[in-house]
Amino acid sequence: MIIGIGISWVIVKSRFRFKWALEGFTLLALVLPPTVLGYYLLLLFGRQGLGPLLETAGIRVVFALPGAVIAATVAAIPLVVQMVRTSLAEVSKEIEDAGRVDGCNQWQLFLYIDLGIAWRGIVAGGLLGFLRALGDFGATLMVAGNIPGRTQTISMALYDAVQSNNTRLANEYVLLLTTIAFAILFVALQLSNTISGTK
Repeated sequence: MIIGIGISWVIVKSRFRFKWALEGFTLLALVLPPTVLGYYLLLLFGRQGLGPLLETAGIRVVFALPGAVIAATVAAIPLVVQMVRTSLAEVSKEIEDAGRVDGCNQWQLFLYIDLGIAWRGIVAGGLLGFLRALGDFGATLMVAGNIPGRTQTISMALYDAVQSNNTRLANEYVLLLTTIAFAILFVALQLSNTISGTK
């Protein structure tokens, strides 16, 4: 969420010249096939990329928990950015100008006005991003592997259960994922409807 909020603020509120490129680059993670996204991350954090440098600092990404977190985060960021960007764009310029007249600096405007008004969209974006990260399979599998007890996610455990013809376990995973998805989606939609109703 922190990364998504930061990118959204740059896109909506800053005067950064190449923010269109930043938005396009962010959306790439949404349109690329998950395995392609995972392959790019594997190149970035693998032996030909930052892997050796990170390992000298004691950080292992590929086939480790950080790899699963990074892959799921990269896959989820576009949803967070799109939702948060829309909410930040709805913050009235007149309200921000009034804050400046009252002596707010840029950081205070962001913290007390932008976040205060756009919080529903930010929370909804975070929830949708979490759902996307929870269901990620391809990118996470490419970067972190499917190591039980270390990097295996619920989606991968479900795949393993189906492959081993363990119907009972597969049904449990499906029920768990579906329940979590419905609950989080319900909250996100309620927040989204509240945003629409306040316009």
